[in-house]
Amino acid sequence: MPHKFITSLIPNYQNLKDGKVFLGLALLSVCLRFPFFFRDYIDRDESTFILMAQSWVDGHLPYTELWDLKPPLAFLFFSGIIYIFGKSFVAIRFFGALTVALVSFYTYKAGKEAHSARIGFWSALGCVYLLSLFGSLQGVMSEHLSMLFFMPALYLLLKHKQAKWIFTAGIMLGISLMMKLNLAYAVIGIFLWVLGISIHKRKFHKGFTEILLLGSGVIIPVAATFFPYLVSGIPEVWIDSVIRAPLAYSDDLKSSVFKVLPLVAVLLLFGLLCWKKKWIDFSDHRILLLSLALAGVVFSFLKSGKVNGHYLMQIYPMILILLGIALSRAMRYREIYHPLALFLAIALPVESYAEFANIIDNKRTHGTFFNGEGFTVPEFIREHELNPEEVLFFEYHIGYWVLDTSPPSKAATHPSNICRPALYPYFQNPRKNALEELEYLLDTLKPKTVVTRKDKTVFDREYIEEDAYVRAYLSEHYRLEGIVGRAEVFSRLEGY
Repeated sequence: MPHKFITSLIPNYQNLKDGKVFLGLALLSVCLRFPFFFRDYIDRDESTFILMAQSWVDGHLPYTELWDLKPPLAFLFFSGIIYIFGKSFVAIRFFGALTVALVSFYTYKAGKEAHSARIGFWSALGCVYLLSLFGSLQGVMSEHLSMLFFMPALYLLLKHKQAKWIFTAGIMLGISLMMKLNLAYAVIGIFLWVLGISIHKRKFHKGFTEILLLGSGVIIPVAATFFPYLVSGIPEVWIDSVIRAPLAYSDDLKSSVFKVLPLVAVLLLFGLLCWKKKWIDFSDHRILLLSLALAGVVFSFLKSGKVNGHYLMQIYPMILILLGIALSRAMRYREIYHPLALFLAIALPVESYAEFANIIDNKRTHGTFFNGEGFTVPEFIREHELNPEEVLFFEYHIGYWVLDTSPPSKAATHPSNICRPALYPYFQNPRKNALEELEYLLDTLKPKTVVTRKDKTVFDREYIEEDAYVRAYLSEHYRLEGIVGRAEVFSRLEGY
């Protein structure tokens, strides 16, 4: 009986309707992510995007008042939500859940074109889980947003050959680039795919036309983000922030390519096994497109020598489709796997269950579902009548947004940028290094309140000198006003 019940949950793949598939994916995404709608702080990057977006809503072009190392369309997503719904964490996280659903839906569509509706369906389900769980993925990250346009572009290229759709795919690729610049390598892979097909089929004129259409589409969003800076007479701000700064950051990274090699080795072994066992036909142009896009993203990881958990969101959709194809040919389809799939579906969202219990406990204890130092520290500051205009957050910097104020300098928009002096020239910072910036923030601006993490270093562990300077300065010029959760709130001593 239980087995029949589980089997009844599996859809008839051939009769799946797009609307119902998206609705199901959206419902699953919202359920997995709902407990995190009320969390203040999930990832530093998300908090920074919100600050940048608020500055844009207030009338300042990105990079002119505040600054961060991301292309401008990553901030536009948040700006639109804030403009319409105001300062709403729930609205931001809800549209983040819809973003995950859309990425997963186009993973379904791409999987269906590459192989079958069954592969697309299971790949899409896996995508919702992998884009929603484990680490900081419950927030709205630039990787989510970039794949929101990248996956539809792949689908259009798999499905359609008409000029208008190739051009549209190019526009979507351009938008994805202006949300996450590392996708440039994947876009290059896609161009190589178009070129390779034209050479293979000896249709050089058609291939040239398609490359021209695709390239024209890519250029349009890039040019559109540049245009406001051009008409404002500050084109150098866009060039420095969108092009030159990411290149400088990549060169300045202290990470090693060896950190990415395990991922590369696993993917190469997987590909080699699939080729040898003939589980995947890499001569199929559809498989080749997915493989080249995947290779481009992985190459960007190699270039940076860095691969965080949220970076992997850019390879999950392609990996899931290819893995699904391989498994479908390696193992005969059997209903015996359905109970395993149901068990994983229920067991995997451990973080969601834990967070749901957390918000219920917070509601019972504090009378609100909203939780985290991003809420409690601003509340502490107001209750103790500390001036919200004179606060420096070394952590929980979403507190600026809650307090209706802004970071005191461009470098402090994202606290980690303070320790990235290689970026200073690209947002016209007159200070030359991190210690000068810290001296400016603490000894020149003299903020009345400073917020750090309890029992943690102020910055990442490798920044020993910078951390020592902050701790020494705080011990001499500030007193501990209070501990709020995991946050330490310091007040400046009289006479200092």
